[in-house]
Amino acid sequence: MELAYYSDYAVCLVNTEEPGRNKDSLTTVDCIRELFGPSAQAARRATDADVTRFRSVRARLRAVFEAADGGDETLAVDLLNSLLLEFPVNPQISGHDTRDEDGKPDWHMHLADHPSNATAGFAAIAAMGLAFHLTTHGVDRLGLCEAAPCRNAYLDTSTNRSRRYCSDRCATRANVAAYRARKRLEADRSGETRRTAETAQPSSPNTDR
Repeated sequence: MELAYYSDYAVCLVNTEEPGRNKDSLTTVDCIRELFGPSAQAARRATDADVTRFRSVRARLRAVFEAADGGDETLAVDLLNSLLLEFPVNPQISGHDTRDEDGKPDWHMHLADHPSNATAGFAAIAAMGLAFHLTTHGVDRLGLCEAAPCRNAYLDTSTNRSRRYCSDRCATRANVAAYRARKRLEADRSGETRRTAETAQPSSPNTDR
């Protein structure tokens, strides 16, 4: 498993909350287990106590995205470094059960389960994955959706660093809203121009017969 894959852990956790819509889907142990995806062993260790702990880590990860989205690279790095220090990773060389065409293990780096608890394990791999993405692609590749009130986190992997939305749905919604706003502005300007022209038009003098 490539280390870049682990950055998705951070995005998935951050996006369990939508502050602008007052929504939070991180409410049960089952929700936490879904975040682990195929890591079934780590997911089974989650307990009710992890719900609160996960929310705390989520807030800290969102702060990293907010700092990056606001252009404060140093703050983003400092916040991420604090997570890395608190939740160190346990790297391993792993081949799982995969084999190449010659029948040899497909050796790759893997982050092992944290010995403490489910939250520590998830936080470690999420922070490491995000750090790997940041140092490989740049701080400006961490963003928050511009389609208000969404503000979901995303990782920009576009070739020209042009991503502004978390999904195609939000991009479409924002484009439609912008189009309607332009049409309203054009209509307002057209109406104002017409009223100005009518006001400026001289009135015909009355003629006594």
